[in-house]
Amino acid sequence: MKRLSRGRVGEGSFHAVTWGSLIAMVGFLVLIVVSMITFVNWRIFLSTFPSQEVLFAIRLSFLTATVATAIAVLFAIPTSYAISKAEFWGKSAVDTLLDIPIVVSPVALGSALLIFFNTSPGIFIESHFVRFVFEVPGIVLAQFVVVSALAIRLMKSTFDSIGSRYEMVARTLGCSKWQAFLRVTLPMAKNGLIAASIIAWARAVGEYGATITLAGATEMKTETLPIAIYLSIASADVDRAVAVVLILIAMSATSLVALRKLTGKGFTL
Repeated sequence: MKRLSRGRVGEGSFHAVTWGSLIAMVGFLVLIVVSMITFVNWRIFLSTFPSQEVLFAIRLSFLTATVATAIAVLFAIPTSYAISKAEFWGKSAVDTLLDIPIVVSPVALGSALLIFFNTSPGIFIESHFVRFVFEVPGIVLAQFVVVSALAIRLMKSTFDSIGSRYEMVARTLGCSKWQAFLRVTLPMAKNGLIAASIIAWARAVGEYGATITLAGATEMKTETLPIAIYLSIASADVDRAVAVVLILIAMSATSLVALRKLTGKGFTL
């Protein structure tokens, strides 16, 4: 009886801690969102949303995030597959190196890019190919650097969960390595690919630190939604800043809802 009583007490305390933590975190986030909704002047919000500057920021954010995500996923698929399936000397070091953009501050990444474009190779690229510093391509590059590691990590976890025996069976049936990958492995990784694309896109839309460091904060030129928030705060236009924050939250929330609808569940590392 004593053991049973202690077991019930232990189970009760476990549920209290887990559910209490969940309720506290959800309540905290809801409180933040509700505070912004109640703070915003809806007359200003309704006049801000269709303004030329905000529409420009929305279009630029959507365009640059889409291009950066497409490039990131294009590189993430073969890179993550190699890290997941291949064995080679220095694999642990390479895997760690690919994770650096996740743990390093975006401002530091932007600073590193800015320094690179002040070296001989960077100056050559800007002079003969594409200008990145304080230009729109710099936004795409900054977003790509930030989200590429995230896409690689998500895709690697997906490929890790797919056994190599499926490809082996396909090879015994006459498929080439490319055919086995495209017809067997990649379709099995569909949910992971969708998740990586949507999460990387949402992260790219919200990217600020590396973007402002490399591309600057020029109104109606390199003004993405996060930079629009920064410019509004800098000009003491708090109401407009909150309105843009709500637009950014709505875009991010929509992408996460789309992720759950398309994959049928959430996706975690």
